[in-house]
Amino acid sequence: MRYKAVIFDFDYTLGDATEAIFAGFRHAFSEMGLPEPDREAVRHTVGLPVQDAYTQLTGDPSPAGRERFYSLFHPVARDLQARGVVELCPGAGELLEALKAAGAALAVVSTKNTDSLEAVLEAKGLRTCFTYVVGGDKVARHKPDPEGVLWVLDRLALSPAEALYCGDTVIDAQTARSAGTDFCAVLNGTTPAEAFSDYPAVLVAADLPELQAWLGL
Repeated sequence: MRYKAVIFDFDYTLGDATEAIFAGFRHAFSEMGLPEPDREAVRHTVGLPVQDAYTQLTGDPSPAGRERFYSLFHPVARDLQARGVVELCPGAGELLEALKAAGAALAVVSTKNTDSLEAVLEAKGLRTCFTYVVGGDKVARHKPDPEGVLWVLDRLALSPAEALYCGDTVIDAQTARSAGTDFCAVLNGTTPAEAFSDYPAVLVAADLPELQAWLGL
């Protein structure tokens, strides 16, 4: 293992929470008197802070609208995720266990709220794999700002060169570049391989088993 730590995004990197996320959007939009959102349009916003996704889908940038949306969205989406309405991406459990056995420190840095992340990981029996779980509510600046990744590295007393950051979006690639870590793109989401051509990815993996093989685990 060339890395002492591997840091992951969550949505479409380790897990697929589309059904819970879409249910949260449907509920919030209904309560706000908005037309039902398009499921694929919602999928393509995953990775953004959900308030930004709301603005992108509705054109409403108002703080009041964004706050009301989140207050309606979050309880529904979190409850479903806590009940396990999330599919792990193929190979996620095997990769995490192999990394843990190899002695790598593991962390999640995501825009998803920390309590939702914790609930998902607990429901899937994966929480103990991770030393740190950092959601969007734990940082002052969301990705692509590297604050969350650098916070983890500081706590682990590691340099960026000792860590790999894995994610499914260009936002994740930008985050890794700003943090100074190596980056692996994982094509579990809606971002195609060619979108990463302008970023210094050490690997563009079709899936997590390919990443595991590349790591030699």
